[in-house]
Amino acid sequence: MAKVALITGITGQDGAYLAESLLKKGYIVHGVKRRSSSFNTYRIDHLYKDTHEGKTNFFLHYGDLTDSSNLIRIVQEVQPDEIYNLAAQSHVRVSFETPEYTANADAIGALRLLEAIRILKMEKKAKFYQASTSELYGYAQEIPQRETTPFYPRSPYGVAKLYAFWITKNYREAYGMFACNGILFNHESPIRGETFVTRKITRAAAKIHLGLQKKLFLGNLDAERDWGHAKDYVEGMWLMMQEQQADDFVLATGKKISVKQFVELSFKEVGISLEWKGKGIHEKGINKATGDTLIEIDAKYFRPTEVDLLIGDASKANKKLGWKPKITIEEMVKEMVASDVKLFKKDKYLLEGGHDIMHFNE
Repeated sequence: MAKVALITGITGQDGAYLAESLLKKGYIVHGVKRRSSSFNTYRIDHLYKDTHEGKTNFFLHYGDLTDSSNLIRIVQEVQPDEIYNLAAQSHVRVSFETPEYTANADAIGALRLLEAIRILKMEKKAKFYQASTSELYGYAQEIPQRETTPFYPRSPYGVAKLYAFWITKNYREAYGMFACNGILFNHESPIRGETFVTRKITRAAAKIHLGLQKKLFLGNLDAERDWGHAKDYVEGMWLMMQEQQADDFVLATGKKISVKQFVELSFKEVGISLEWKGKGIHEKGINKATGDTLIEIDAKYFRPTEVDLLIGDASKANKKLGWKPKITIEEMVKEMVASDVKLFKKDKYLLEGGHDIMHFNE
């Protein structure tokens, strides 16, 4: 009999990749999405197809982590074997402007799902995965960071996720639930949200290359991160849920690069070599071939409390789960930039086509 999975945050990057992966493994997949006035399912639209004898194995439900009764109803109806809580207000910078909502969705949201499992007496049936984050480490107390590294979050997002981490662990110990935390370091892809720095960079490289944008404005160029591909990380989530006993695991590549290096890798993919001039807020990235300034610093992108370095040690996941990242950062950047170039070539064609139509009509 096919396993049933329930994924919150199904329309996000991780939710989309996880849903696709689980369907390939023969799961029946249910997703929770928030009601929106605009279509936001483009990452999962390709999953709406008959997958088994004319019957779809993919279903969506309207819901929100801030609505307890709604979550209880969905869990009761779906009767999932595995629940993956991937939904969150996940933008670190935005969490400083919406700290209360971030806490409500990211911290108490996890509690609401755990309570749904407990209230419905599904402690022995439903396994629970909580999407934790490397932002828990914040002001890093050791390098690299592993499961035993003390947490020191530096944003409302990190603090909210800290509550979610500990309440997941508490329910595991208090009620005997299978409840695990995946402490995932940064993971990206061509379907990463457009406001996240990596996708902002690859989109800018593509648009500047195509003549659709002149400059890219960024914040802290010196921040260093451990960046991997989301496809590798959702496989790690699934592996955690297949264990006999629930545990917490770090998923990371163990390699770090700065935002500046990510910019250089991205622009290299479109044939632009950069040189850097100035320091701090006045630093600029200049096209070596033309002398044009392509990268500038904008103070509004700095966080009130910065996180300068995050790099993970996934030895435990490697040893116990057999998990290792397969896609290199160079391969990931190449894929992301190529995807964005393809995307914006359509815009360029439409833009140029539009001018032609206007000229014809004059």
